[in-house]
Amino acid sequence: MLSEQELLRRQKRQDLINLGIDPYPADLFEVNTNAADILKNYDPTAPQTDDSVYKNVSIAGRIMGFRIMGSASFAELQDSTGRVQLYFRRDDLCPHDDKTRYNTVFKKLLDIGDILGIKGFVFSTQTGETSVHVTDFTVLNKSLRPLPVVKEADGKVYDGFTDPEQRYRQRYVDLVVNPQVREVFVKRARIISTMRRIFDDKGWLEVETPILQPIHGGAAARPFKTHHNTLDMPLFMRIANELYLKRLIVGGFEGVYEFGKMFRNEGMDRTHNPEFTSLEFYVAYKDYYWMMAMTEQLFEAVAVATNGQTQVVVGQNTIEFAGPFGRLSIGEAIEKYTGINVEMESVASLQAWCKAQGIDVDDSMGKGKLIDEIFGAKVEANLIQPTFIIDYPVEMSPLTKKHRSKAGLVERFELFVNGKEIANAYSELNDPIDQRERFEEQMRLAERGDDEAMAMDEDFIRALEYGMPPTAGIGIGIDRLTMLLTNNVSIQEVLFFPQMRPEKVVEMATDADYQAAGVPLVWVAALQKMNILTIEALKAADAPRKGGRNGHRCRLPGGWRAIGVGCRPPKNEHSHHRSPKSSRPQQGVQ
Repeated sequence: MLSEQELLRRQKRQDLINLGIDPYPADLFEVNTNAADILKNYDPTAPQTDDSVYKNVSIAGRIMGFRIMGSASFAELQDSTGRVQLYFRRDDLCPHDDKTRYNTVFKKLLDIGDILGIKGFVFSTQTGETSVHVTDFTVLNKSLRPLPVVKEADGKVYDGFTDPEQRYRQRYVDLVVNPQVREVFVKRARIISTMRRIFDDKGWLEVETPILQPIHGGAAARPFKTHHNTLDMPLFMRIANELYLKRLIVGGFEGVYEFGKMFRNEGMDRTHNPEFTSLEFYVAYKDYYWMMAMTEQLFEAVAVATNGQTQVVVGQNTIEFAGPFGRLSIGEAIEKYTGINVEMESVASLQAWCKAQGIDVDDSMGKGKLIDEIFGAKVEANLIQPTFIIDYPVEMSPLTKKHRSKAGLVERFELFVNGKEIANAYSELNDPIDQRERFEEQMRLAERGDDEAMAMDEDFIRALEYGMPPTAGIGIGIDRLTMLLTNNVSIQEVLFFPQMRPEKVVEMATDADYQAAGVPLVWVAALQKMNILTIEALKAADAPRKGGRNGHRCRLPGGWRAIGVGCRPPKNEHSHHRSPKSSRPQQGVQ
């Protein structure tokens, strides 16, 4: 069921068509400036030549506020760079006797959310506000849904579009009414472009590897599985691109990198999304010590590129991204924060300790898995400043070269910042015999019930048998890095379109439902016009508050709000428009 505002907007769309105005024209609209440029660079004291862009402005964007007066009015236009005030004067738009364009089209048929093309010139109002004096406008898109109400008072925003689930489901609305959200995604793009520039300057090649893979590998994770009908074979969405990138090192490239989507069929929380973006790069003739230094340089560069300095505030912490970063072996880190020496403990004693500490473990877990669980439960949260956790047990790292001097360990590090893993790197295993044995051990773990164990990849082993030079490789979580550098605690805030549960279908209340709730049948139509379409919305509307112009509490017999004087929704949204100086969209009741 459409709300009163939606019905009204559809009627306005038809009225525009009846006037010969196409509300969705196909013609190109030439734009020669934007809101940010006008506000930053226009100088009212400087002489403007005839060819000055400020004397011949052509700008387009969404109307976000009106202040309708008599023969002159103001509006606010928002484009991708910001907002600028518009000034409409009837006699400029309608120099002849026919005033339809101003009196009807502008004043009655336009709404907040409509997209206009504007031509005019820039000037400064008597109050000193830089504005565009409109000499002509073109309707580029008629908006059929009203934007959410966003109010501002005393510098504070309230009743805004703030519900996280709504924001993530309708990111397109979020970006319109909460334009500050755009900066998160600008910084995300800057992180990637900065890294790409560094890699390209070093001569490394950006590549693309398969997303659908016959064998899932390169990480310990549960994959998504599908079936290819033509080939009649199962395929997996990649959990990592590591094994393909290392094949390219075998093929002779010195350095390769890929920004790619990974897919893991696991749980969802504030730091996990089943689809995420990872950077992986591999460089021949390097080791994990070199990669630690490279990682320090890379993170310092992206911190400066996104925030202008190496220090970044994250919650209550100030993170310093200028190296060198701290280094602890995983055994040292666990002993530091728990007091136990995992190297000296047996599998049975570690299982008993975990159970006593309330750490969820089972009998299928080997020593490496238990160490990983202990580390995650007791250590990670303490690693606030960038810290390399190095030298993992061999059973935790089936793709990593054995440590050159420490038996039972591998040359691996993970980088932790603000209590979360951000990067994972190795001196890459290039011994095909050792690699086969590691895969076989993973298969034994799978037989014991470990659904994250890796599968045997015969083609990858064949590639190693041809010879892969000593190589350092790393994977960096772009989503988590963006969270850090934009001070966000939820991964959904840094993804344009995060995965969500299926949207619930709202069951509209029937006349009988309203009557059962104590609402007389005669009032049902009025409630529906106010967009109170469910019993939940009806209960929410029952909250006592002052209503309308007369200041009376508007309540029906039995407790439900009346649709009386002072509480009636406006027939035209313009009656609730405020000055565009509020910089927030103003709407009628929705």
